[in-house]
Amino acid sequence: MSIKQLVLLPLLFVVTLVTAQEKHTISGYVKDLESGETLIGVTILEKNLEMGTTTNAYGFYSLTLPAGEVELTYSYLGFDDRIEKLTLSQDTPLNIDLGTNAEELVEVVVKANSAKEQVQSTQMSVDRISMKEAKVLPALFGEVDIIKTLQLKPGVSSGGEGTSGLIVRGGGPDQNLIVLDEAVVYNPSHLFGFFSTFNSDAVKDVQLYKGGFPAQYGGRLSSVIDVKLREGNRKKFTATGGLGLISSRLTLEGPTVKNKGSFIVSGRRTYADIFTRAINRANEDNPDANLIPDYFFYDLNAKLNYDLGEKDRIFLSGYFGRDAFLFSDDDFNFKFDWGNITTTARWNHIYNPRLFSNMTFTFSDYDYLISNSFDSFDFEVGSGIRDYNAKIDFYAEPDSRNSIKFGADWTFHEFNVGRLQFEQDGEDLFNSDTNFDGWEANLYVSDDLEVSKKLKLNFGLRLSSFYSDETFYWGVEPRFAARYSVNDNVSVKTSYTRMNQYIHLVSSSGASLPTDIWYPSNSVVRPQLSDQVAAGVSIAIGNQFLLTNELYYKWQQRQVDFRDGADLFINPNLNDEFVFGRGYSYGNEIYLEKKEGKFTGWVGYTLSWTWRDFDDINGGERFPATYDRRHDASVVLLYDLNRKFTFTGAWVYNTGRATSLPEARFFLQDIVGQANSGIGTIFQERNSFRMAPYHRLDLGIVMKMFLNNPNFEADLTLNTYNTYDRRNPYFIYFETETDENNVVTGVAGKQVSLFPILPSLTFNFKF
Repeated sequence: MSIKQLVLLPLLFVVTLVTAQEKHTISGYVKDLESGETLIGVTILEKNLEMGTTTNAYGFYSLTLPAGEVELTYSYLGFDDRIEKLTLSQDTPLNIDLGTNAEELVEVVVKANSAKEQVQSTQMSVDRISMKEAKVLPALFGEVDIIKTLQLKPGVSSGGEGTSGLIVRGGGPDQNLIVLDEAVVYNPSHLFGFFSTFNSDAVKDVQLYKGGFPAQYGGRLSSVIDVKLREGNRKKFTATGGLGLISSRLTLEGPTVKNKGSFIVSGRRTYADIFTRAINRANEDNPDANLIPDYFFYDLNAKLNYDLGEKDRIFLSGYFGRDAFLFSDDDFNFKFDWGNITTTARWNHIYNPRLFSNMTFTFSDYDYLISNSFDSFDFEVGSGIRDYNAKIDFYAEPDSRNSIKFGADWTFHEFNVGRLQFEQDGEDLFNSDTNFDGWEANLYVSDDLEVSKKLKLNFGLRLSSFYSDETFYWGVEPRFAARYSVNDNVSVKTSYTRMNQYIHLVSSSGASLPTDIWYPSNSVVRPQLSDQVAAGVSIAIGNQFLLTNELYYKWQQRQVDFRDGADLFINPNLNDEFVFGRGYSYGNEIYLEKKEGKFTGWVGYTLSWTWRDFDDINGGERFPATYDRRHDASVVLLYDLNRKFTFTGAWVYNTGRATSLPEARFFLQDIVGQANSGIGTIFQERNSFRMAPYHRLDLGIVMKMFLNNPNFEADLTLNTYNTYDRRNPYFIYFETETDENNVVTGVAGKQVSLFPILPSLTFNFKF
């Protein structure tokens, strides 16, 4: 071999090595062919190389592959797969539209990702709900409620009969972070908690994280509920709506500039007040008639989006909702109203095929006001919280085995703990207003790393901080998750998460009520802290069934409760009413879901314990928390009989709520024994009594109406809530019993139940 050949040989080897390792990135958005909306969680797979990714929360994907011939499969359950073949010689932008087989669509309910995709994901302790699934399930008064749909998942239960509050793995309602298009919703309830604020016609995607929280989320201990609004149809104008027994709704959407921008406006309102006012007017001249209070709620969602170019998209969305309860006559006027306002402005930018960012500005406001007028006096009391938030999130794909997220956010909180005002003839007699400010700032980074085909890891770190009332707190919140694939159909997962919560809900009940008050951490009230570990196995049986079993244990420090006899009403010094302690939650969640075919649904069961341990409560002995539910089971079934009829059913069972009731009472009588001069109550251990178990069966039928107009769709939905008329406990009160001489002979406990069997009929349409 010549000297020239010896010199060229290493160079040739280097060139060959570089060529062999040459890689390029394919990136773009995946959208619905019919509407032009982006799709979240679409799987993109290069089968020959066994490399893939999924679209992020904004429908964007990025996949780095070796140069050469590639064959990509884009798949999303309920949509036809799309295969793209190309020669990869440079970074390539590739936007994809996914369509559906029109003949199959009427018999397919679009659900979350397929069983195998969920098995291979690193993320655990997460549930995803699609609107097409939620809309066919039976619901109270026929009003579709995504929060109540989440209550049908293992590890999740309600705060009580009919309420939309969530109890997730033993945590309270205030320990759930609920965001709508990234803006915090502080009270997600209408009708005193019976319905959620989320209009299903306007919602695109809902994800519930029960543990293993991604690093971009923080500020709550128990769960994250991430709700994203639809963007609107970019191809054509459509109208969707429904007429129900207690409310109606209407959604309008369409392109602003075809294929470049769209809008959606969605509203709903109850109308029981129309009938009550008519009844009251008819009885104006009848002095013996009882006036009926007015009650109604309404909400409005709106969203705009526009493509500034191939690399930039902007969004503006908002929510406005209000409840009002009114009662008035000639001498007395009472009004109680509460509601939320959120606004979100977002900018998506693609720096290059491997780096994507989302900049967001949000505004959140929640308040309630009670006003009362009688004679010449006026009385008002209220409370609220307001947030201004800015954040930036980056999504980086440096190579095919790393997916990195990092970002920062900043929030300014305004707490109005209590407003109280008295007036007489328009002149102030008393005026009090207690306000606090708080600053919250966070940094985070996470990496989804594929170590090998079998082992995938996620490392995350969040640095959080809070400042209020001249007190500063900060925390380090590590996150870790791992998935080991035994084979294509079986994987073992584990996770660990630490969370800090800097704001707290002042509530005297186990359910979320409009009069609850948000309160900041300060020198007395320290941030709540939790550590949670979880481990489980996921099994895909074919691609139709998904079986999961998860064990979890959660430690909670600096839990907030109230001393016995606490004064919470318009109290400017709430610090003196708090007591602090520890909490523990642990359990096992089993879940089996059938995801495809005419017959679908799921079965879930949770066995769990939730304890509290306070030095100043129960003599220092541990006691079950109000949110303790030993057994929680749900069965959900959906059956597509044919193109016209779908039958649905849901059965739920959970252990009765733990509560504190008096164990004995004593009576003081005068010397003669003919009259009572006092009644005493004896309480023993905290939450030592269990209400009766809660269970009910809901059934529904959806009948599609096929008309001669192909541009018009309609269906009739018939539901029965609590089909076998179970009288579940709402609360218990005590009634004094007396004899014929009005002498107290005893005290009897009485149970109050809310809902008997309730049928409903809803007409839904789209054109």
